Order: sequence, then structure tokens, then C-alpha cells
Amino acid sequence: MPSYRDLITLEPGKRGGKPCIRGLRITVSDVLGWLASGMSPAEIIEDFPELTLEDIQAALSYAADRERHTAWVRAA
Repeated sequence: MPSYRDLITLEPGKRGGKPCIRGLRITVSDVLGWLASGMSPAEIIEDFPELTLEDIQAALSYAADRERHTAWVRAA
């Protein structure tokens, strides 16, 4: 499987600069939201045939990597 870095793109003028899948107008957040709502990868691909299973896995890998690098700062 390709690295998520090969599939997730950041373009300032597209979707507010949010991370997108392969330059499409579908964001990582869109994919994560669909998964969180209970959609299966197969259902997502059925609704959005331009996506692949690798794209969905890349979105998950991207989110997992960001989570590993998230630091919590407690307000005073």
C-alpha cells in the first residue's frame, strides 16, 4: 500500500486548504465523518466511486499519524 503521503494532498485554494484525497474535493475529514457515521468503506466507494480502498486507508493513516503528534495543553 502506498504511504498516505502519496495520496493526501494539501492545496491552499481547495476546500480551505484542508487535507484532501488525491487532489479531489473530498477531504480526509469527509471520509472520517462517513466512517464515524457507520458507513462501511464499500458504501463510501459505492457513493463516491472516484475513491478507492487505498484512499480510505490513507485517510485513516493520516488521522492516526496526526493523533500521535497531538499535544494537549491545559488552560490555566
